[in-house]
Parts: sequence; structure tokens; C-alpha cells
Amino acid sequence: MGRTSKALTGGLLICALAAVSVPVGLQVVPAFLPQDPAAVAVLPAAQAAPTSLGEISGVGPLDSTAPLPDADKLSAGLDKALMFDGEGTFSMYVADALTGEELFSQDGQAARTPASNLKLLTAGAALRTLGTDARFSTEAVAGSSPNEIVLVAGGDSLLTAGAGADDSAMGHAGLATLAGQTAKSLAGAGAKGPVTLTIDDSLFTGPALNPKWADGDVDAGEIAPIYPMALYAGRFAPEVLTGPRPQDSAVAVAEAFAQALEDAGVATTGAITRGKAPAAGGDAAGGADASQTGAAQSGTAKSGSVQPGAVLGSVESATVAEQTQYMLSESDNYVAEVLGRMVAVKMGKAASNSGAVAAVRQVAGELGMPMDSIVTTDNSGLAAGNLISPQQLVKMLSLMLADPAADIGQALPGLPVAGLTGSLEHRFVTAPALDGAGLVRAKTGSLNLVTSLSGYVVNSEGRLLVFSILGNGLTGGAIAARPVLDAAAGVLALS
Repeated sequence: MGRTSKALTGGLLICALAAVSVPVGLQVVPAFLPQDPAAVAVLPAAQAAPTSLGEISGVGPLDSTAPLPDADKLSAGLDKALMFDGEGTFSMYVADALTGEELFSQDGQAARTPASNLKLLTAGAALRTLGTDARFSTEAVAGSSPNEIVLVAGGDSLLTAGAGADDSAMGHAGLATLAGQTAKSLAGAGAKGPVTLTIDDSLFTGPALNPKWADGDVDAGEIAPIYPMALYAGRFAPEVLTGPRPQDSAVAVAEAFAQALEDAGVATTGAITRGKAPAAGGDAAGGADASQTGAAQSGTAKSGSVQPGAVLGSVESATVAEQTQYMLSESDNYVAEVLGRMVAVKMGKAASNSGAVAAVRQVAGELGMPMDSIVTTDNSGLAAGNLISPQQLVKMLSLMLADPAADIGQALPGLPVAGLTGSLEHRFVTAPALDGAGLVRAKTGSLNLVTSLSGYVVNSEGRLLVFSILGNGLTGGAIAARPVLDAAAGVLALS
């Protein structure tokens, strides 16, 4: 692995520690709180366990003169941690973030199945191509037929049926908000209902399901058919994380929008159909210009009607940076696949499964990833056939860490913190992995026979270490092997 081209600045340590500076409430630190209510009741207030994470102040830059871990001690500790009684193999690669120097490798150059660690490539491609501040619009457009409203999908997979919430990635844009805007526009134009609904989801092409996804994973709700708009990342409700999902997320959005219109006083009628939204002025097009929002009230429409193509309402998603961070923190397959397709749209490629994979691969290569030896068949890591080495995942993370303030560096706040947040919330809570709690920040991954963990940690000497561990062939299942990964990461924290 080559040396990085620049030294890390103070922002790097801030990035490495920022996740533990945001108050997150009691539920995220169960391992650190007393379990006996009676014991809590008699504790003086000054000795009570914290109910939120403390603020960081006075954080300075990493010390470039901090010593590297002792090679023999590190190898001995990691060799022991990576011992496993069950069937399967573990490959691991560790490097110093500042210099790129290899510190440990156990088959670190060998291509393995990464599971959701593949999302690191998707995150980098989305941030670089789409831009950190980009947002996706969902619009209600006047159709070509009288009283027709076309719901135009723009790539937001995190819609909510209710009002939008500005402080949340999930549900930043709300269909109740969109319905309220639409009702106001219709009333301003003197349009009389009831209205019919048409879906324009032509932004994506090709099969909605990747043929590389196992039927069992689809049936279990690990993924769902991919559409350019969805409620709750393709779920029936945000809290329902397993089991069946909507098989047509665009229809699910349209049905929720129809109910929101009814609640806003706009009657709907007829079946929901698919079609193309007309351009402003009435010509058929793939969508409408968001700058036309409110055109129904601009005086260009005849009394009692709305000009075809006029945007009646528009809501915007969370930023791409916020969506990417959500995707990494929650390891959300649906969001990853939608972001991959949006990269393809931006690059002028077909927004299909294959087009999205090709687009992400191209951007990852342009970022400096050696793609010739990397095999990808989807953008979430769920599909069969994905292959990448721990060393290559360390390379991706090192590119992000080289400048945390840059576009791809905005992925880093989405990496879960050991024992505290996201998909690591309930891990690193017992010895020996407890040594890494609150210190290790990493992307998780799990398939039936695969478990993975790739991230970084500032060790006991103040040195920033980047690592990737991929466990494959785990016939006893991924969950049984997770303690091996966590213990190895804990060794790095103490090194």
C-alpha cells in the first residue's frame, strides 16, 4: 500500500472522535449503565451514570511523532484474537493512516466476500459524483389529462407518509407536506376535484431486482425491488426492519400520497397508473422543472384548470451526505442500491442494476481504487459474487481519511461507533472486545457465511490505525464469529 500524499490535520482527530460528542440518550449506552434500579436510587447525583455522551472540547491534531505499535506485540495480540474454534477463515489488514505503512496482514491481499463493507465504495462514489449537499426532489405535477396529478419520482428512498422532518435523514421529505402544497396550488387555480394519480418512475430502468440477490434474502426482507422513490427505505414502516417489504415501492408512495391528498381536502378517484409527466407547456417529458413550483397560481392556467406540466408541489430529501451516513450507520441495502443508481443517472449511464454497478466501479477507480482485481455485482454487498481484499478496503478508508472535510470524507461520520451507535450499538460490550468500545469506528457486514468489519481507531498512543477484517466460509453463521472481529479491533485500540 502506498504512502498517503498529505499529512492528516486536526480535522482528522475531530472526525475520529466526533461521534462520541453528540448526546444520544440512554438507549445507546446500555453496556455502560448500572442495571440495578435500587443501586441507581441511592447514588449521589455526582456519581450517577451519564445519560448522554459528553461534549468534546480542545481537540487537537494527531501527533505525527506518536509511536507506531510494537510490531511483535501487535502481531501476537492479533494472531490470538483471530483464532476461531469453528470453520471458516479470517483475513485482516492493518495500516498506519498517516504513512500508509502496513502494520499487520493475515491474508490481507486475498480477495474475499465483503458483505456490507462493499457499501464503502458506494458511499465514496455517491459523495464524489452527486455532491455532499445534493438533494432529490419528489414532485406533484399537473398531468396532460384534466384533473390528473403525476407523482414524479426523483430518487428519494427515505420518504415519510407524514410531514417532513428537517432534522432527520429518514423522513426529511414528507408526503403530507407535498399534499398540502398540492392542495393549495389546486385551490389557487380554481381546479375542482376529484383527481386521478399517475406515477412517473421512469428515472430508473431495467429489472427492479438484481438477479444476483438470493430469493431467500428477498423473502426475508434484506432487500426489495428498487424504485426511484420509496417510503422508509422500501419498508412498510420505519421500525419494521425484517420480514416482507412492499414489492412496488412507487405504488406504495402513491397510495400514501393519495391518502394525504384526501386528508388535505382533495378527493381522489380511479386506479393509480404509470405514465410520463408532461413538460411545462404540455409536451411529454421525463419530469418537470422544480423552478415551476406554484405555476398553477401564476396566472398562466385557465380558470378552473391547471396547465399541464405545472409543478403543484415539491419536497426535497436529506442531503446526499446525510443519506450516505444513514446508509452506513444502519447498513441499509435499499438506500445503497438507490444511491448507486443515482450515481448512474448523474453520469449519464443507464440507471439499472448493471449500469449502477458500472458507475460506482468507474468512480471508485477514479478515486484511486485498484478495480482490476475487485469484483462487484451490486452496490450493497448483498449479492453473490462480490470480491475485494481487506487491503483494498483499507485503501478506500484511507482515501476518506486523507481529508475528512472533502466530499468522500463525509462518509466517515456514518461509520458506527463500537458499543454506542448504528449497527455496532450492541457489540463491544463484553471483554475482550470491550477495550474497543467508544474507540473503534467501523462498517459492519453480515451474510449467512460472512462477517466483516472495516474501519479505524486512534490507539492508546494516539496513532490512527485503519483496518479491515473479512471472515468467510463461516458454516456456524456470522453471528457466532463476530466476537473474533471485535476482539481483534479491541487489540488495535490498546496497541
